[in-house]
Amino acid sequence: MVDARSDERDVMRRVTILEAARSCFLQFGYAKTSLDDIARRANISRPLIYRKFKNKEDIYAALFESMFEGRYPRAEQALAAPGSRRDKLMKVYEVLLLEPWDEIAGAPMAAEFFEACSSLLPEVEERHERLMLKYTQAVLESRELSEVFMLAVEGLGSDLPSTRVLRRRLQVLVERFVS
Repeated sequence: MVDARSDERDVMRRVTILEAARSCFLQFGYAKTSLDDIARRANISRPLIYRKFKNKEDIYAALFESMFEGRYPRAEQALAAPGSRRDKLMKVYEVLLLEPWDEIAGAPMAAEFFEACSSLLPEVEERHERLMLKYTQAVLESRELSEVFMLAVEGLGSDLPSTRVLRRRLQVLVERFVS
């Protein structure tokens, strides 16, 4: 019983640290966020952070992965569900693009958030891109067309639009790619 409570407390601490880190990274940016900032926001001591994570980069990696890990099975469910190709592609991108976008849109350092992942954690970014390509290709049935679609999607957010605007742009793009 004690071990179960201890495990639960560890999971809750980890979640608290990740939530605090997300808030700090979005407010101050990766470079200007310190472990002290995260500890203060999480209302825990800095040494306690080191019991859960090696360093700030480890926290950032865990945060980025936590944003997407639970979404991949949902994207696969969208692909397996009945519906048109257009609906499936839109649902996959709703789950893997629009939902995370909505979580960070409007934050002072939102633009830096995903850029930092590319430079700090290229292997995490590459894994995410591979899965996005896999899901896109499952609908569009062509690797080349899927790559072009993904490049176009990347451009849709270049001016950091609201989620509503990004959703509408994505709908237009999906309509052009899926007949």
